[in-house]
Amino acid sequence: MKKDSDDRTKLSHLGRRPQDYHGAANPPVYHTSTVVKPSAAEFLEARKHKYDKGTLFYGRMGTPTHFALEEAVAEIEGGYGSLLVPSGLAAITIAILSQVKAGDHILVADTVYTPNRAFCDGFLAAMGVETSYYDPLIGGDIAGLIRDNTRLVFVESPGSVTFEVQDIPAIAEAAHARGLKVAMDNSWATPLHFKSFAHGVDISVHSGTKFIVGHSDAMLGVVIAGNEELYVRIRETAGALGMAVGPDDAYLGLRGLRTLAVRLDRHFETGKTLAAWLAGHPLVERVMYPPLPGDPGHALWRRDFTGGCGLFGVTLRQAPRKEGLGALMDELAYFGIGASWGGYESLIMPTNPTATRSATEWPAPGRTFRIHCGLEDSEDLIDDLAAGLDRLAAHFKRSGA
Repeated sequence: MKKDSDDRTKLSHLGRRPQDYHGAANPPVYHTSTVVKPSAAEFLEARKHKYDKGTLFYGRMGTPTHFALEEAVAEIEGGYGSLLVPSGLAAITIAILSQVKAGDHILVADTVYTPNRAFCDGFLAAMGVETSYYDPLIGGDIAGLIRDNTRLVFVESPGSVTFEVQDIPAIAEAAHARGLKVAMDNSWATPLHFKSFAHGVDISVHSGTKFIVGHSDAMLGVVIAGNEELYVRIRETAGALGMAVGPDDAYLGLRGLRTLAVRLDRHFETGKTLAAWLAGHPLVERVMYPPLPGDPGHALWRRDFTGGCGLFGVTLRQAPRKEGLGALMDELAYFGIGASWGGYESLIMPTNPTATRSATEWPAPGRTFRIHCGLEDSEDLIDDLAAGLDRLAAHFKRSGA
């Protein structure tokens, strides 16, 4: 593989060594727990290096199936190495736990994934780690929030549910000036469309369940480290907690990665089409989608990202009651009502930004919902949403709202 190859070419070739597998195009699935060594000396040597990249020591620590995906994802994003874990939330928790101890303090964007916030407020607080939440638009002014015991800044850009874009280079510069590490949830952009390490991030995490797997049929998380020291700490932390991914799930992630670029192209084009259509609908107050011209984060998105996906938020002008949400969503033909995203199927779900903020206030009075654009025809999806919004308008009329 040439170092200057395009990422799309790399997606087809990284982690593949057919000559090692009797010519098989895809790395096989290794179902194994015990790895037998031919001598005591080789066993002891492997145990000494069990957290090194590509060391086959015990099934829980990875097999060639795992290593193939870990190598490919790290290379695409520009990191030193990566580790597979059982879910996106596991990736978040391992990244944070690898950097903190009792008595430490971390800074977390106010708009992060809700289970991340629950982990900080519950588990981390119980172990004596304090979390402060910050306005995602703070940029370099985050320096004013850093304490002597602050160890980590955790960013998510665009933000979960409301899709604010953070100035990652400015935040990283301020954090690094005080000796802090920066971890980022980069699931929205994937390793393809945001090069986190080139923008100052030290640890990148992904919900591989989403776009990497791409077919809504496996749970997977990825933690990518920017250097060898961080990589070893992350692997040691995951090892101490007994984190392990089944080889079949690793294989599904590797299979999904091969088509990531072409799927993202379709998700992104459909997302732009639907976002523009919704932005002009009379019931819609705002579409929260950084690739949309006029979005508050559009300039930063254009500066730092090489593309996008089809996940965005919508704010309605009026807040419907539960029956109104049902009128909008329950009879949609192509949008499932579900909490995930990144698969081939389109999804919709109600959201409530006011319930998960402490450092900022959500100003919009209307109800919000989130859309994931799948691989269906965009006109079919628009027709489906148009019918749903018509039902919502009829609900408003009947209820006198």
